[in-house]
Amino acid sequence: MDNLKITLQYLMPKHFISRLVGKLAAAKLGWFTHFLINRFIKAYGINMSEAQFERAEDYASFNEFFTRPLKDGIRPLATDGHVVAHPVDGCISQLGPIVQGQLVQAKNHSYSLQALLGGDIATAEPFIGGDFATIYLAPKDYHRIHMPVSGTLRQMIYVPGDLFSVNPLTAENVPDLFARNERVVTIFDTELGPMALVLVGATIVASIETVWAGTVTPPAGKNVFRWTYPAHGKNAITLEKGAEMGRFKLGSTVVLAFAADKLSFLDDQQPGTVTRMGAPFAEINN
Repeated sequence: MDNLKITLQYLMPKHFISRLVGKLAAAKLGWFTHFLINRFIKAYGINMSEAQFERAEDYASFNEFFTRPLKDGIRPLATDGHVVAHPVDGCISQLGPIVQGQLVQAKNHSYSLQALLGGDIATAEPFIGGDFATIYLAPKDYHRIHMPVSGTLRQMIYVPGDLFSVNPLTAENVPDLFARNERVVTIFDTELGPMALVLVGATIVASIETVWAGTVTPPAGKNVFRWTYPAHGKNAITLEKGAEMGRFKLGSTVVLAFAADKLSFLDDQQPGTVTRMGAPFAEINN
């Protein structure tokens, strides 16, 4: 059955299906939208008591529900200046050192940091020998992405690609999954040096957005696009630790990369650990 699921992933028209679902998710269809939301809540056991608006009828579209804000204070931020916070609700897929420019995807699978970040060696070089973490967001999770530390945006890269599912089964069976799917790469200057925060698309991920650029994809193309941003001045984009930086309209994965010797992941952070946005993730090395 698992082999069949993977084969179907290769055969199905993933971009077409994802864009079609995106149109449905953005539509304001009244009672039908509320029916879909209620079915989704029940199917995935979503805790709506955490949401700022708890009823399906409070949302005009499925996208509004999926990117729902949480109640104030429901995700306390690790304010200790020596602690890196989790950027999302989800589950850690993998984390550890970046060895010879390779990141672990799953058991017996690794992939290229350079490919993940868009193919440019100059972009990848500051992170070689550093550390990475991959966090999977399930459909039930809160789907806004927040800053793990304060940072100033220096670069955004749109990388076209496929739209395989990013669930654990696919991660274990599709080579180079995170470096072959459509994604948005962001590079920040932080107190730890450069930080890469990569938003990876997936099947039926209808949109990836950032707070400074709005919708980055779709529309999508076949070329890599790069935007650079100033480090200083009135046009610099600086986001504080815990601030929202982007969101997924339907679920996916984030990959974080840091330079060498800048942080140490906390001992209780391991593959399979459930994450909550704002909770302590790693300590900044002195």
